[in-house]
Amino acid sequence: MKQLSVVIVNYNVTHFLELCLSSVYRALAHLDAEVIVVDNASSDTSCAMVKERFPEVVLIANTDNVGFATANNQGVAVAQGEYVCILNPDTVVGESLFDTIYAFAKANEKLGAIGTRLVDGTGTFLPECKRNLPTPKVAFNKLFGKGDAYYARDIRPDGRGKIQVLVGAFMFMTKKVYEEAGGFDEQYFMYGEDIDLSHTICELGYDNYYLGDQVVIHFKGESTAKDAVYRKRFYNAMHIFYKKHLKRNILEAGIVKLGLWFAKSLHANGTKAFNPKEYKPKKYTVVSKNPVLIETIEKSLDIQLELKESFSFLEVDTEYLLDMELVSYQDCITYILENQDKGATFKFIPKNSTFALGSNSSEGRGNLLKW
Repeated sequence: MKQLSVVIVNYNVTHFLELCLSSVYRALAHLDAEVIVVDNASSDTSCAMVKERFPEVVLIANTDNVGFATANNQGVAVAQGEYVCILNPDTVVGESLFDTIYAFAKANEKLGAIGTRLVDGTGTFLPECKRNLPTPKVAFNKLFGKGDAYYARDIRPDGRGKIQVLVGAFMFMTKKVYEEAGGFDEQYFMYGEDIDLSHTICELGYDNYYLGDQVVIHFKGESTAKDAVYRKRFYNAMHIFYKKHLKRNILEAGIVKLGLWFAKSLHANGTKAFNPKEYKPKKYTVVSKNPVLIETIEKSLDIQLELKESFSFLEVDTEYLLDMELVSYQDCITYILENQDKGATFKFIPKNSTFALGSNSSEGRGNLLKW
């Protein structure tokens, strides 16, 4: 039996996936681990990239998009690890992350699931990584823009503590607990299954933990939490959740169903399409020692680059391209956190890749430079 299986469900995000896998394999250097990618019938080059760049990955290539819950259950079913980590493909992890969480897991009895602090590509904290159980009152406040009780604010973003609900972008637990809880409920297609699994784990008597001193980048803009697709998924997920967990209280379940219908109707035509502003830095700086890489980028993108061989003084209106053959993911994550909101942007260049990926702002999911 291996120590850890990392399960990643992918759908049409080949560059995010390549960056994610590059960081994950560095972080697994000291563990007997495997990586399982379940691809939900991507039409891009995701599967070909995995086979070429990461042949050691256990790849499950679905011919249909079976959804997040079902695909993760497929991955865990073949996992050989004592522990499993559910991980989004649009994430970046530091080199010490899995070692630290594995040690924490081993030291805690009645362990349920572990989550980490999530930040977007600019270093901005994503509050959905630590949440309270969405009781009817909490859920309605969230739907109507009053989400304070929805997020677990009793634990600081960089703190540690027991938590009710984690986010499916990163969930670490034993395979035994995952299976005892029934895995992700496949009634959910993409949203709400993490709430359901977190709650089920707690009902079984286990403790979920949030480790805010462990940071994972998740390329997800805060604006995406306000769009029409999100709202529709939230309504549908809450309907499934309350139908499943409030079935013994017919009156309350009826009130919830009516409230969700009202909220869905109210917001049906109230959300405009989101178009993030175009960003163009005044200057590009590459943190690298590879002159061939610099020359290739300059010629392909028709831009002039400044070379630095280490992190140093930050300049505003500057895009920093980080050569991951030179620097560590952990150092990059730390640097981004320390310099958020200082007028600079950051993009990762995975080893032997032909692109840089990062976020220009918190209003977008991620931005790609390709050469």
